[in-house]
Amino acid sequence: MLDVIIEGVSTRGLRHCETTTLDVLLRHEGVELSEPMLFGLGSGLSFVYWDGKGMDFPFLGGRVRSFELTRNLAARLGLDLTVSETTSPRRAWWHVTAPIDAGRPVGLQLDSYHLDYFGSGVHFGGHVVAMYGYDDERAYLVDTDQQGGAVTTSLAGLAAARAERGPMTARHRSFTVTARAAFEVRDLVVPAIAACADAFLNPPIANVGHRGIAKAGKLVPTWLRRTDDPARDLALAALLMERGGTGGALFRNLYRDFLGECAELVDHPGLRAGHAGYGEAATLWTEVAALIAAAGGAGDDTPLRRAGAILMEISRVEHDAMSALAGIRT
Repeated sequence: MLDVIIEGVSTRGLRHCETTTLDVLLRHEGVELSEPMLFGLGSGLSFVYWDGKGMDFPFLGGRVRSFELTRNLAARLGLDLTVSETTSPRRAWWHVTAPIDAGRPVGLQLDSYHLDYFGSGVHFGGHVVAMYGYDDERAYLVDTDQQGGAVTTSLAGLAAARAERGPMTARHRSFTVTARAAFEVRDLVVPAIAACADAFLNPPIANVGHRGIAKAGKLVPTWLRRTDDPARDLALAALLMERGGTGGALFRNLYRDFLGECAELVDHPGLRAGHAGYGEAATLWTEVAALIAAAGGAGDDTPLRRAGAILMEISRVEHDAMSALAGIRT
């Protein structure tokens, strides 16, 4: 029986899928950073209100697009990031097994719907996991703590997850990282914060960044008109916001904690103001998720109107926090 398992791989699950995967890959390279630091150095915080054609219900995203965090982090840390994509399932499998056979774990972007262990029965093509082994029947993965950390899925399920097409999917994307040189975290945090603040404060379109949060504030009160099953759709939106982090507190908590770590390295009033602002924003996002869930359960738009008002406040709070953070480079 074929059985290839890389020994000594960190299999702890963190809060977010992409940072969990990066943690696995980087620790194997001898690079140890906290999850908030991975998220922050990757300039991962953002917001998007997405309601495209063919979507059953609007999507709130609280971070940059899938894999953008990985690219940002690799560039900032000076990592060699090797990315493979293909339309061929056979070649895609070789892209995974070759590095694992050589003792290197691999990151995969896929649709979580097809994974045996995954708790949410919805399609999400932007999910990321680390893979560190396989046998004749199963793949050995590391996912978030919520999904179980060290988990396995059938090779058939993994193949389906990687082959899925639709929103946020990639063409059998896999990747590895190689650490090239030592770096000093203190030298990297200010550029990372500045890049994130610039993108958030100057979004290219109205549904991104602080403008996107304000747009959500206007549109969330109309959500009952967007669904035939509010108990299902609003409950799922609230669950993804609060536990999946799509548009809720999870990423604000990570960024708050990142800023708290940075404040121990860099003494600047703008950094302290940003840290306090994101602490406030995270609390408000949790309140919004609870109100959306309540509206779904009651079929009443009163909680949605309240959620909309809080979202307008969050837009202001996060704009002020990012404005303060933008000033730390001076």
